[in-house]
Parts: sequence; structure tokens; C-alpha cells
Amino acid sequence: MKDNTENKQVLEKIANGITWWIGSIPSLIAHTLFFIISFLLPLLGLVEFDKMLLILTTVVSLEAIYLAIFIQMSVNKSHEKIEDIQEDIEEISEDIEDIQEDIEEISEDIEEINEDIEDIQEDIEEINEEEEDDDHNERAKNVILRSNVNSNKNEIKALKDKIQELQDMIDDLKKDSKDDL
Repeated sequence: MKDNTENKQVLEKIANGITWWIGSIPSLIAHTLFFIISFLLPLLGLVEFDKMLLILTTVVSLEAIYLAIFIQMSVNKSHEKIEDIQEDIEEISEDIEDIQEDIEEISEDIEEINEDIEDIQEDIEEINEEEEDDDHNERAKNVILRSNVNSNKNEIKALKDKIQELQDMIDDLKKDSKDDL
């Protein structure tokens, strides 16, 4: 099994090398020289024209058969690579969708927290209006509540900044996946 895989890899390397060489300038020059020499041989009287044509036709036909096989091998490899890339893109798209859903949930949670904070602020304002003459302890509680509200506002702002950062990362991933296509 291992020898079979190694043999296959060696044959693929040879096929890749031949495919590369056939599509190169040296190959064009070699073929051109071969055809020129083939047609010069009958003109110089070294080979009969009919024999040269028979040999040339046979050689060119065999070469065309092998080239077709090598080209199909290249096409098959390219197709496999494209399928792998498509699978990767699908996985990335699914991940992006999951991240977007998470961001939407976080945004909803932040909106709820904002609403709760607004309610707390209104309650604090009402308490302040009703209890302006209350003792020092009540005022201390109000100060603590305000401090907590400010702290919550700072935490919400940090969450909003983090959400924006995640959104920017999603946008970058989308852009990268479009560029890869």
C-alpha cells in the first residue's frame, strides 16, 4: 500500500513536470526544431517523404494522446482543490453566521440593560425628589446607587465597544472570504 502511494506520487510528479514543460518556451522551440528537421530530411534525400509523414503523424498522435491525459490529470487536481476551497468557504460562512447571531443576542442584552439602567435612573431621580430632606444615610445610598449606575454605564460602553470590534472583525472576514473567491 505504501509502495503504491509512493509510486503514484512519483508518477504525479513526472506528469506535472511534463505538463509544465509542454507549456513552456523550450518545448515550443524543441517542437519547432523537430518539425523543421522532419521536413528537411526528405528535402535532403535522407528519408522518403511518405515515411517521414507516417513517422511524424504517429509521433504527433501519440504525443497528443499523452498530453490529453496529462491535461485531464491537471484538471482533476484543480477540481479537487476548488472543492476543498469551497468547503472551507462554506465553513467560514457558517462561522460568520454564528458570530452574527451571537452579536445580535448581545445587542439585545445590551438594549435590555440600557432600559434597566434608565429605569434605575428614573427611580433614583424620584427618590431624590421625594427624599431631599432625608437623613445622611439616605443620601449616601443615593450616591452609591449613582456610582453603580455610572459604573454600569461604563461597563455598557465597554460592551458596546467590544461589539463594534466583533462587527469589524466579521466585516473583515466577509471581505477576506469574498477576496478569496
